[in-house]
Amino acid sequence: MSNGMDLLRMQKDHVKNTKDLSDAFHSFFHVPESVGDLSFKTIYDLNAAKVKARAVLIDMEDSVVSRFKQGPLRGIFDQSCSITSYPGSGNNWAVGYHAHGTEYRNQIDETIRRVAEKCDSLHGFLITHSVGGGTGSGLGTATLSFLQDSYPHVDRFASCVFPAGSEDVVTAPYNVILATRELIDHATCVFPAENKALLEICNAQMLKRENADQALYNGTCRPFQDMNSIIVNMLLHLTSGSRFPGSLNMDMNELATNLVAYPTLHFVFSSVSPVALTASTMTTIPGTKMQDELFIDAWSRSNQLLKADPFSPGSVILGAAHIARGTTSLTDMRRNIRKFQNKAKFTAWSKEAMKIGLCCVPPFGHTASLLCLLNSTAMSRMFETIVRQFDKLYSRKAHIHHYLTVNGFENEHFIESRESTLNIVKRYQELQGQQPIKVPRLHLK
Repeated sequence: MSNGMDLLRMQKDHVKNTKDLSDAFHSFFHVPESVGDLSFKTIYDLNAAKVKARAVLIDMEDSVVSRFKQGPLRGIFDQSCSITSYPGSGNNWAVGYHAHGTEYRNQIDETIRRVAEKCDSLHGFLITHSVGGGTGSGLGTATLSFLQDSYPHVDRFASCVFPAGSEDVVTAPYNVILATRELIDHATCVFPAENKALLEICNAQMLKRENADQALYNGTCRPFQDMNSIIVNMLLHLTSGSRFPGSLNMDMNELATNLVAYPTLHFVFSSVSPVALTASTMTTIPGTKMQDELFIDAWSRSNQLLKADPFSPGSVILGAAHIARGTTSLTDMRRNIRKFQNKAKFTAWSKEAMKIGLCCVPPFGHTASLLCLLNSTAMSRMFETIVRQFDKLYSRKAHIHHYLTVNGFENEHFIESRESTLNIVKRYQELQGQQPIKVPRLHLK
């Protein structure tokens, strides 16, 4: 899917720079049983072991996927798991969803089935795509619906990139609102990221004097590589409990149970601390102070992958999870969770329970790290922005003829998608104004 290709490529580029493949590849690649327990240090080790990626690469612009056929990891990706075409979806959700979705459904279903059958225990599906263009938004969400049809009891996690005011596609507001409706209907959990927030994180890292290595890395990146690195870092934290040992590991399928209180309100804020992918001076800070800084930074707006503030006035937290890696102890976790409970505003029923995960293996270059996941009613700000941008374009009926000429698409899809998005905003607002129910004690006469 569009941008999903860049995301996977970014993951590989970062791993190559760190010279340690064990973190990123353990859960994303299939290792033959005959190989045994190997610690992969180089790409040559992976090729020698005949390791293949647990990945299906889909893009309607074959030039994007063809980069994997030419690069150093061409032996890692199974060429039979690439689904491409030409010349793309024309930045049109309807073409991606209806035209390409219909034409390539059988091929997508069959390819996913082959990859899924190689898993000893199918844990879930992780989909990475953008929602501003045509293929990522259209075929990406079509694939999500295919997964729900074929694997209704397997969780579907989506990591989506939203343009958020930095669009280079004039029809992006249409694509975003149409894709959002599909994400509401078919995803188990969605981890949205905004281009503007990612760019600001990268710029902040460049300006930090104490983090010269990260600034140098960002400066030498290909377009969007540094921004994709942030998302990849988040995803590696998200899956760490399934890949490494820990005193209190958390599987991904536990997230939906603890973070999603209502079926359609499954959009989750995410932030990582430290954001830097390379080693930083934080590793020299004394233990307790370092742990406290990890939590403070994770709650900071500057580390959020969305511009909206999950702690904004009036908003409430519906669910929260903290996944720590490395030297963090349960004592550190409890101390900072208490601070978090005093800092944030919760519903009457969500404050006491807090999902935590403790993984023993830190990311490369750090002694400890933290991923914070929040289901906050402040997510309604993102949906309000989506509707506002859509209304600005749709009020003039600009560009809609490109969508209406696609078989299977009707003008009602615009209206229904807008209503679906506004319903989510309404649900969040109702929860913000929810008052605790006080049941009087019984008095015996």
